[in-house]
Amino acid sequence: MTQPQVLLVDDEDELRRSTAQSLDLAGFAVRDLASAERALDLVNPGFNGVVVTDIRMPGMDGMTFMTRIHEIDPDIPVIIVTGHGDVQLAVKAMREGAYDFIEKPFTTQNLAAVVRRALDWRSLVLENRLLRAVAGKRDDIEGRLPGRTPAMVDLRYRLRAVAATDADVLIVGDTGTGKEVTARALHDISSRAGKPFVAINCAALPANLIESELFGHEAGAFPGAIRARYGKFEHARGGTILLDEIGMMPDDLQIKLLRVIQERVITRLGSNEPVPLDVRFIATSKTDLEPEVAAGRFRADLLYRLNVVTLRLPSLTARREDIPLLFLQLVREAAARYRINEIDVPPHVIADISRREWPGNVRELRNAADRYVLGLDLKAGEETTPASPGSWLADQVADFEKSVISGALLTHKGSLKAVYQSLGISRKTLYDKMRRYGLDKSLPDFDLPPQ
Repeated sequence: MTQPQVLLVDDEDELRRSTAQSLDLAGFAVRDLASAERALDLVNPGFNGVVVTDIRMPGMDGMTFMTRIHEIDPDIPVIIVTGHGDVQLAVKAMREGAYDFIEKPFTTQNLAAVVRRALDWRSLVLENRLLRAVAGKRDDIEGRLPGRTPAMVDLRYRLRAVAATDADVLIVGDTGTGKEVTARALHDISSRAGKPFVAINCAALPANLIESELFGHEAGAFPGAIRARYGKFEHARGGTILLDEIGMMPDDLQIKLLRVIQERVITRLGSNEPVPLDVRFIATSKTDLEPEVAAGRFRADLLYRLNVVTLRLPSLTARREDIPLLFLQLVREAAARYRINEIDVPPHVIADISRREWPGNVRELRNAADRYVLGLDLKAGEETTPASPGSWLADQVADFEKSVISGALLTHKGSLKAVYQSLGISRKTLYDKMRRYGLDKSLPDFDLPPQ
């Protein structure tokens, strides 16, 4: 386990530095930052430490910062620093999950005592998680990527295997399947877990600031560059860089990125000095990149550098059996987030959820769970009364039977003898069921699955 750390966030430079120095003299390992946005890159479910943050800051304030931290891990202690007259805000922060608050001006001894108690509590939380994992109970990866279908079991196995290496990874999956969740999980169980996780949205990079944002710049590199500045790549040293939707990256930047991945060095704007870069790259894409390469929209050499290992995330349609389990977990998480007592989900709601299509995948299902917990219809205008159990069961059995026969026809390439023998039914029974479900042995609308 990494050394316990105090993450100190305050936009007032002098106060932040003096507080950091005082905590350092008191024996704590301190990392101080001027903005909550940068501090979020250092927080993960395995973070061994506490966060001390001012409540009033430009950009992301302390309350929002605390909420974002608790979305990552609700058991990370957050100590809120308030100004005189902010008692109401302090009370609100405690209600919303702050570990404690301390009012300015404060003494180092007082702050150190609160930090020490918070670190002890965090240490117990992490130790208990480790003991539960050793005891064979559900580990953190199964909690983040739940599912009993073979596709999810295989994904978790591959995730753990690749986490032990420093190989770059490409994650491919439809919108809402959990690509960023998978990337964070990979980072958090790797040897880089205590280092930054920096996510870069390749589709939203401002064209005029791309190089400065990623590579950083020296003072005077361009008009307005008053001070030297680290870019996102350099900020992630020792950690992981997530290139979200890599297929949307502009062509000229793909060339520069290729050099970074090949040589693991960057050069800031306005400088000729190479800066070594110890990072792991994880890229995500909602579509396969091979067609993009064929169409000339993505560089083949960059793809081959990125996909040392490729993880493919299944859609909910491909793991429909996981939907009930996943929905129940999302309901529990939503109830905890909204501070609502645990909610029972009746069988007819589970049945309704299971037979729906979820084009938005886990993200859409999470929204449905939130609406359910808040007492709203799962979809505006939909009936929420129980369906007829008998008719629903008959439909499900029929759908299952049709899918099994379709799969057998595909597997055996339309050979009816092989199909009815493999299914353990008579030739006549197979014919009857094929007529009933409108199936044809040629199945022109289907492609054989890859072997």
